[in-house]
Amino acid sequence: MEFYREVFGGKLEIGTIADFGSPDSPHADKVRHARLDTPYGHTLMACDADGQVEDVPHSPGNNVAVYVGGTVTLALQKQGWGNEAGALVDKFGITWMINIT
Repeated sequence: MEFYREVFGGKLEIGTIADFGSPDSPHADKVRHARLDTPYGHTLMACDADGQVEDVPHSPGNNVAVYVGGTVTLALQKQGWGNEAGALVDKFGITWMINIT
């Protein structure tokens, strides 16, 4: 997150596992949540896996989540093809389609 602050600028807030209520954890000094508010009004957030650092193995390539907000155009629900799917339009007018197998 410090790298992204260097790239985008802005205010970075970092909270440790201890800060979020687990001061006795062996990982109390590890980052639990970070938030970068850029000068352009964008927010980049990151967190670990619910503070369960020792229980979640590192899996390169599948450890990223993207949260998109906007106006729902198709509520997330089971579709005829058997998957859950939905859609929304973000504040920039971009349509996001989500399919969960």
